[in-house]
Amino acid sequence: MSRIGKKPVELPSGVSASVSGQTIEVKGPKATQSFTATDDVTIAVEDNVVTVTPRGKSKRARQQWGMSRTVVANMVKGVTEGFKKELEINGVGYRAQMAGNVLKLNLGYSHEVNFEVPNGVTVTCPKQTEIVVEGDDPQLVGQVAANIREWRKPEPYKGKGIKYKDEYIFRKEGKKK
Repeated sequence: MSRIGKKPVELPSGVSASVSGQTIEVKGPKATQSFTATDDVTIAVEDNVVTVTPRGKSKRARQQWGMSRTVVANMVKGVTEGFKKELEINGVGYRAQMAGNVLKLNLGYSHEVNFEVPNGVTVTCPKQTEIVVEGDDPQLVGQVAANIREWRKPEPYKGKGIKYKDEYIFRKEGKKK
């Protein structure tokens, strides 16, 4: 039995959901999202509550049960609050700035890195050493943040590079004299 799948997803005020076949569409103040579930689960909306139930007792139906419920809950959170990832840049001369729809990164390379920001995500730089990625889709926000971090991962000796704000970098000692 899925512990996550059993919980119903409550729709806050200002959010509406409609089901047609296996597709659920959630509309909120920030955005509109839709998700098509597999045939292994049934999605129902009654009295501002979305419930997901499995069809059958197969392993795949139980897997899809919890996953589908989590996707619906993320859609509800995305259209109301949105998702956010914060990145920090550490290193001498390392900086970031937005120029239109392009994030310009100076990361110690001989050239400037231009990162094209995809649709559905907003990237801001409150300081030269901070990057904030926001959007309504958690998968897209996480992927964009990971792609930015990939340009210069934090190294363990001095901690230089791009890291998540809450990430801990395990430090190494280096050479002994």
